[in-house]
Amino acid sequence: MSNAAPAHTVATLDVLLAEPRGFCAGVDRAIEIVEKALTKFGAPIYVRHEIVHNTYVVNDLKTKGAIFIEALDEVPAGATLVFSAHGVSRAVQQEASRRGFRIFDATCPLVTKVHVEVAKLAKEGYEFIMIGHKGHPEVEGTMGQLDGGIHLVDSVADVARITPAQSDKLAVVTQTTLSVDDAADIAAAIKARFPKVREPKQQDICYATQNRQDAVKLMSPQVDVVVVVGSPTSSNSNRLAEVARKLGTPGYMVDSAADLQAQWLEGCQRVGLTAGASAPEILVTQVIERLKALGAVSVQRLAGDPENVKFPLPKGLRMDTTEEL
Repeated sequence: MSNAAPAHTVATLDVLLAEPRGFCAGVDRAIEIVEKALTKFGAPIYVRHEIVHNTYVVNDLKTKGAIFIEALDEVPAGATLVFSAHGVSRAVQQEASRRGFRIFDATCPLVTKVHVEVAKLAKEGYEFIMIGHKGHPEVEGTMGQLDGGIHLVDSVADVARITPAQSDKLAVVTQTTLSVDDAADIAAAIKARFPKVREPKQQDICYATQNRQDAVKLMSPQVDVVVVVGSPTSSNSNRLAEVARKLGTPGYMVDSAADLQAQWLEGCQRVGLTAGASAPEILVTQVIERLKALGAVSVQRLAGDPENVKFPLPKGLRMDTTEEL
């Protein structure tokens, strides 16, 4: 008679799959830039910071010849350099140009839009309040568009602590991957303290972040637990788990199927599954297989709006008629 413990399974489980989930247009474009640069110029291709915040994606690109660096002095003269999807400061752009690298900018166009707005309004004499997380590369890139005059707030409490030089010309900008609800609360606090503040015509939080959070809001009341596929460094993935928890549904993040813990599913009949904007679908598939091994018997896709956004590649990597022949 064997003393081995039985395999840990849960009761019959249904999986609800959020729509939309996973890669957004900015992430698709950033990864494609690195892959096309590798094809056109050969390995190695240097990438400043993780191209997107996902362990699987970064490791996959490493095997293809990408080298991820933080400091430009790690890049040899004449090399090809890609800026990550999060964007970089003017100082980094200028140093890279000065060093003579072949540069491809994979900054998400929606982040670039924020940079352009900051540059435009700064010329008109505006100071800025940026809603975002200190230390995140996107925040560092946006704040680095100017030499000063951008005040970072991470919470409603932060709004009371900032000291702009004046309040007549203040504008709000936002990290693109924040919680929509949290950002709205902070923006309201800014408006209450600085009634003349200029708000963006369209919110800076990107369409993909909004759509994935909306999908989790729809899904959470229908399930017992929400699992988010995404790396710990991914801001938008973390926000998805937070959205579930704020609605009263336990929310967990997994970087891979191996991270999924059977005890999260104990007593559950339905599990909701989604993925952050930097997480590839192959990881979702692997998590579904792990859920099936733990007792899941069905996978249903929730209805959601399709995303058809596509961003063009930079010059030098686009397929022209000559390259296609």
